[in-house]
Amino acid sequence: MTPPASRPAARAPVQQAAPVTGVVFLVVGVLGFIPGITTDYGSLEFASHESGAELLGLFQVSILHNLVHLAYGLAALMLAGTAAGAYSYLLVGGAVYLVLWVYGLSVGHDSDADFVPLNSADDWLHFVLGIAMTGLALVVGRRGTRTDA
Repeated sequence: MTPPASRPAARAPVQQAAPVTGVVFLVVGVLGFIPGITTDYGSLEFASHESGAELLGLFQVSILHNLVHLAYGLAALMLAGTAAGAYSYLLVGGAVYLVLWVYGLSVGHDSDADFVPLNSADDWLHFVLGIAMTGLALVVGRRGTRTDA
């Protein structure tokens, strides 16, 4: 007699949410390197407020900015293996985006300190991402870490 087939453990909701955000970051990171989708692609700089390239003609990007999006996406996929990892990714990642939002509002967009680079559209997108990611962590993370008795 063969032992019953074991089913893989159900993934917690937070483990489902984290990779979705990760895929979005991966897509955005790749799109930032595609001329046409990124306007003024010829002015794409590695890291500088002087990068004139804009994803979708709206969000100022640089090579560094695109690489950060790709890293965020990969981190989500790697950390989604456990509920704790997915929760940490969403919570800490969201907090980082809120800090980046404050940084973007505080630093002049023509300043050398704006090395990422960031424009007003980036700033407000970072705010939305920060709220969404921390909100996901707090809402679905609670459900994902409870055990049903």
